[in-house]
Amino acid sequence: MRNLTSFSAPPPATQRPTLIRIAGANKTFALPKGGQFHAVRDVTLEVREGDIFGLIGKSGAGKSTLLRLINLLERPDSGSITVDGRELTALPKNELRDARRNIGMIFQQFNLLQNASVFDNVAFPLRIHGGMNTEQIASRVTDCLALVELSDKTDSYPAQLSGGQKQRVAIARALASGPAVLLCDEPTSALDAETTRALLGTLRDINQRLDVTIVIVSHELDVLGEICNRVAVIEHGAIAEQFDLDDDTTARQTVLGRELAVLRADIVAARARKEHQHA
Repeated sequence: MRNLTSFSAPPPATQRPTLIRIAGANKTFALPKGGQFHAVRDVTLEVREGDIFGLIGKSGAGKSTLLRLINLLERPDSGSITVDGRELTALPKNELRDARRNIGMIFQQFNLLQNASVFDNVAFPLRIHGGMNTEQIASRVTDCLALVELSDKTDSYPAQLSGGQKQRVAIARALASGPAVLLCDEPTSALDAETTRALLGTLRDINQRLDVTIVIVSHELDVLGEICNRVAVIEHGAIAEQFDLDDDTTARQTVLGRELAVLRADIVAARARKEHQHA
């Protein structure tokens, strides 16, 4: 389990090992009136350890389905999913349950237990999985809530929290088991602009301090332009292109890719101006 108070600067991107490998993944869904919808089409993708990797595409492109393949919330019809050296698609149920502890997930609508306190929401996965006593759980929950700056909300209930605070509770819950990977499905779409900026800062801090690899789905270009180091554009269930956001020498192949490149350049320029003003 990862130490939430430690700091470990990740190595350069070119030296990082692959943490997530999707190989030839396909996923179809049956349509109510017959036929099939091909949500993911022959996707092969690698995410390096320490990445903040973005998946972007239009509504219905298959990006959320692809994200859910990583922890097998959706099982691919074919292909393999490997996370941290374990091929999840080949594991029996009991081993898959254990492997999933290494993968946290946060959702657009928070998915909190409404009749449980903030403390109990974060403690929930620890109690379900077992292996920790009451004192250990309390210590872990305290550390997780401190990391997302909600130490003063331990005894509050979801109805008493703002949208941003609810999402922070969800992040703390996802981090409770000490995962190497954090999957984020549209985590900011229900939040206003100011709260979104604060939440992205929290995710960036988690990535840098804990070296947690983040895969984030969003339809908001500015979200991915702000936080990601690498992005894949999804079109009709397939990867149309993928690139490092700081690579400004390679021509983008898609409209979304070109728009994101322009946005990233603006973000970098704005950061440089801000740093110059405070120098």
